[in-house]
Amino acid sequence: MTLEKTVRAAVLHDVGDLRIEDHPTPTPGAGEVLIRVAVCGVCGSDATEFGHHLALAKPPVALGHEFAGVVEAVGPGVTAPPVGATVVSGAGISCGECKPCRQGRTNLCRSYSTIGFHHDGGLSGYVVSPASITLDVSDSGLSLDTLGLTQPMAIAVHAVRRSGLSAGDDAVVVGVGGIGAFITVAAAATGARVLVVDLNDERLELAQRLGAAETLKAGTTSLTEQLDELGMDVDVFFEVSGSGPGLASVLDAAKPGATIVPVGIQRGEPALPLGKWTLSEYTIIGTVAHVFSTDFPEAVRLLGTRDDWSDIAGEVIPLDRVADDALQPLLEGRSTQIKTLVDPWATDARPAVHRKS
Repeated sequence: MTLEKTVRAAVLHDVGDLRIEDHPTPTPGAGEVLIRVAVCGVCGSDATEFGHHLALAKPPVALGHEFAGVVEAVGPGVTAPPVGATVVSGAGISCGECKPCRQGRTNLCRSYSTIGFHHDGGLSGYVVSPASITLDVSDSGLSLDTLGLTQPMAIAVHAVRRSGLSAGDDAVVVGVGGIGAFITVAAAATGARVLVVDLNDERLELAQRLGAAETLKAGTTSLTEQLDELGMDVDVFFEVSGSGPGLASVLDAAKPGATIVPVGIQRGEPALPLGKWTLSEYTIIGTVAHVFSTDFPEAVRLLGTRDDWSDIAGEVIPLDRVADDALQPLLEGRSTQIKTLVDPWATDARPAVHRKS
């Protein structure tokens, strides 16, 4: 198959300066594969880099780190995945040699870099990815649109794995957004009893479909009172909203011995009651990104547990609409979908295709 010499891409040049432009088709180097992108997700990190500050991105760079597609070419030394394979790609590139990498914590690599921020990403017709973080999912039976949800699901899998949550435990998830929804799935899949808190009634209904045993609309009653009423002695709290009130509700409700996983990034510098943490023997667990080798296969497995993910990602938009219909709504908190998917080859929006074969 003859590759186009150039392809359209959503390239970030500076804060607020995203251009849809012709981009040279990359050539895979040693150990790399060239992927024809079928679909790429947009997340809050993309929106933050676009709208607020360049904390991660090294422009000019094509954004996009949540993508699925088909291998079009392979570089020297690559034996798998083969040309023609349907694949999903991890986002983080690690050295494999530093201490965290040797310990299997590749997300903490001392020279970590990210596709879509440091290297051109999946908001482009073609993208290059290391074969070592490219998973062949040809036999998964999942559609490419569904597979486009793998990376955010892997983020959730990693957070739940870090928490130590297990069957029979009680868990709380605060915030059913782009990651909270997937954490609900991953937490419920452990066999834990999960209560989800959110401000939005529709998202609470979604949480029930995703496996939540209980829900609570924030602001109607306190989390502490609801847990007492339900008889839940919570083992793990996932604070995913990144809001001050969300964190405060968790700290108020957590009983001695609880594990708290602050997934959402808090704005500003919240007051931390370290004395209470010490006397209550809280376990505070950080979580960032994913470990490809363990989290991606499980993420694909979990995506296969539902027949239809349209309630998470119901529409796929073209590149021309990325800024107005994906990044800006995320910045302003008015996204109509949990996850916005982009087809870099499309000229018009289309319904997402979620099916299992």
